[in-house]
Amino acid sequence: MAEPAPARLQPTFPRPRPASAHLKTTLPDYLPARMLNEYVYCPRLFFYEWVEGVFAHSSDTVSGSLRHEVVDARTDGLPGPEDVEGLTLKARAVTLSSEIHRLIAKMDLVEVSDGAVAPIDYKVGRPKDGASGPEAWPADRAQLCAQALVLRDNGYECREAIAYYHATKQRVRVAIDEPLVSETVAALDAARRLAEHGRIPAPLQDSPKCPRCSLSGICLPDETAAALAWQEEETGDQLLLFSEEFLHVPGPLASSPERDLRRLVPARDDERPLYVTGYGLTVGKSGEVLEVRDKKQLIQEARIKDVCQLNVFGTVHVTSAVIEALCFAEKPIAHFSMGGWFYGLTQGLGLKNVFLRRSQFEQADDEAFCIRAARAFITSKIRNQRTLLLRNHIEPPPIALARLKTLAASAAECDSLESLLGVEGTAARVYFEHFPGMLKAENCDGSMAFDLEHRNRRPPRDPVNAMLSLAYAFLTRDLTIICHAIGFDPFMGFYHQLRFGRPALALDLMEEFRPLIADSAVITAINTRMVTADCFVRTGSAVSLDKRGRTGLIRAYEQRMDALVTHPLFGYRVSYRRILEIQARMLARVVTGEVPRYAGFETR
Repeated sequence: MAEPAPARLQPTFPRPRPASAHLKTTLPDYLPARMLNEYVYCPRLFFYEWVEGVFAHSSDTVSGSLRHEVVDARTDGLPGPEDVEGLTLKARAVTLSSEIHRLIAKMDLVEVSDGAVAPIDYKVGRPKDGASGPEAWPADRAQLCAQALVLRDNGYECREAIAYYHATKQRVRVAIDEPLVSETVAALDAARRLAEHGRIPAPLQDSPKCPRCSLSGICLPDETAAALAWQEEETGDQLLLFSEEFLHVPGPLASSPERDLRRLVPARDDERPLYVTGYGLTVGKSGEVLEVRDKKQLIQEARIKDVCQLNVFGTVHVTSAVIEALCFAEKPIAHFSMGGWFYGLTQGLGLKNVFLRRSQFEQADDEAFCIRAARAFITSKIRNQRTLLLRNHIEPPPIALARLKTLAASAAECDSLESLLGVEGTAARVYFEHFPGMLKAENCDGSMAFDLEHRNRRPPRDPVNAMLSLAYAFLTRDLTIICHAIGFDPFMGFYHQLRFGRPALALDLMEEFRPLIADSAVITAINTRMVTADCFVRTGSAVSLDKRGRTGLIRAYEQRMDALVTHPLFGYRVSYRRILEIQARMLARVVTGEVPRYAGFETR
């Protein structure tokens, strides 16, 4: 008799609870016709842009914006419906609304001829190849029909609309007939229901629309779908994704032919952080250029568009013009003490939606969710510590490696945050006991230039701990910025519990990257002599880096952040800076219930 098939594991992750009555989503009074275009093109894109207020530029959107600047440069008045009879004219940048359909539309151009009007919308791309010639795309048809409905509701006769495609310089006419009106009204109702429901729709499956979408790096459609598919695979009583066998396969699972993932996110960011570390310097602004001055002497210049963040140490004066310009550009200013303590951020309003934060606060009250998330963070951290010893130790200690492997397995089974803290602490002691074996800088007499007895901080009492503390401060800053950009509250964590002034969620996400980014940067700075033994200042028992030491560590840290690495689950290569964002966004998918479990980032 054949054995029965094993029962499928039932997902145990908590589904987001319905919003309470006082948190019910309220929609704007009018839906822009352009948003109806986005809904027909991709409901998930519509949700991001209209419900959550998320937007990002791509080459297509920038090109479209530049073309519309020309179109919108002049605004004309459109005569009333009773005055257009017998007129032939063109009115630019006309904005009207409809009380019947609760629509608002800004029309690039309205042509008036023989008492009828026709809205014209300018498009960057090319028309659809139809059986009888060029056709407007479905999303463009919906937008043009919405504009026509707005014109009709204001008393105008509108029998057709026109899409002008720049790529082919063609006008494509769209008849505003009853079937199109019915389709458009149905899409309008569906878009409003989606927004009222408050749950983001699933991503498109392997769609050709995604590569050209400006929000593909935020949406992560393939990654979200792949995480769901992979986590449904099981082996015995454990998900394959989290099994020891999976984590040590000889290549990324995503590299198999049936699981190729498109890399829709840029491998690297063209923008770079700007660090200002000198005493008494001033950061000012001239046009779109940041200027660093020592009194009146110009030291450095950087274009605002080339800077992703400004980092100031100690008594650096930042002018109000710089603060205003960076807040407008949504580029944060990070404040550090002269010794490297991360004080906080100055930034603009950032993400305006509250849906992710609402789910985050709900899940933070769920002890089971917090334990699951914390296990993923700490298990990956311990495995990455073991990997770093294997890569860099002059003679990897077998006992320590075996101990870390056992502790990683124990962390994956912990049933409380307290026991997980104990496992993490034990792993840290084992790891830092052998940390000096990864440092290879020597003095002239052959003795080691750097040593580390144990991890200490507040204040650090030896050069290696001073460097580790500063590198961790940089990593905390980067993840705090990412949390703000995504929509998280960085002070509400799942593993690090509430404490005044501590960015708990940033510290949660930081755990798995401490060895791979911060520790690795410190090892590189020492072994390549970017930082030497004379780059430190001692005050009592405290040790901190001087200006030359900070510059060297900053260089090592930024080189590490810019290094390309293969994502173990998705199989493509991106920089560590981009990996931080991808992992934070995948955690957001878990928090909102799109993906059942968080998979930590681990390298071999």
